[in-house]
Amino acid sequence: MKEAGFTVQAEDGGRVRVSKHGCATVIEPSPSGEPQFALRPGMEIGENIAHLVDQGFQKFWQDDDRRLPALSAQLQALHRFGQELREGMGLTALYNEALGTVSSRYHYDRLEGREKPKRRQPF
Repeated sequence: MKEAGFTVQAEDGGRVRVSKHGCATVIEPSPSGEPQFALRPGMEIGENIAHLVDQGFQKFWQDDDRRLPALSAQLQALHRFGQELREGMGLTALYNEALGTVSSRYHYDRLEGREKPKRRQPF
């Protein structure tokens, strides 16, 4: 990973924090020994990794303390980081992730309550 320009920092429990382009993630070994994401890639805000939240009208970076609007350059950096990281780890590129940035959570106000069961109408 270091050869590809990533900054690699060991953490507790065999986890590794990997960062580049102002973005970071935490990788841990799976039970089979293969690397897996302990945290989805996100933007570094100080020591925290903020995750992307989609509010429908705008994307935001959310960490434990703050919520900041996501800028276009930041989204492009996150997309580039994810591509380079998957390539460096030898992981398969998924179609939906190859199209652009993928949020950790999706919150659309206009869809609230949509999941309620339909009432059956008598004859």
